[in-house]
Amino acid sequence: MVGIITITDGEFAGWRTYDTHGTFDNVVGPFYFKLDPDGRMRTAFRAESRHMNYGGRMHGGCLMTFADISLFQLAYQEMEGASGVTVQMDSTFIDAGLVGDLVEATGEVVRAGKSLIFARGQIQAGDRILMTFSGVIRKFQPRG
Repeated sequence: MVGIITITDGEFAGWRTYDTHGTFDNVVGPFYFKLDPDGRMRTAFRAESRHMNYGGRMHGGCLMTFADISLFQLAYQEMEGASGVTVQMDSTFIDAGLVGDLVEATGEVVRAGKSLIFARGQIQAGDRILMTFSGVIRKFQPRG
């Protein structure tokens, strides 16, 4: 069972993260999330050398993984405790992330139905937009 942890010290004090020991998220993360004062979700991580490609820029796969995780955080209220899978995701790479960047994603749910949630967002490092993304989540109740 994956639990939620609130960070108590350091750069991400007050943010939350998942206890993802032994999962892919653990390999590429940790990724953090919190509600902004306006009630919208924000996700973030600090870029490290392990997130870069051979050219010294953030690997596209890292950005796409972060976008996918952010997609679910943007939809957290509409998930209503259900599980889900990404059924579609589009992305546009705009700029490169660099070692040391604080990488953050924000966005919104465009539409939420009984089983499908449509959301979109953008990933930034400071005032540089690194990537925009949109996706569809299919939510379902876990098999019993």
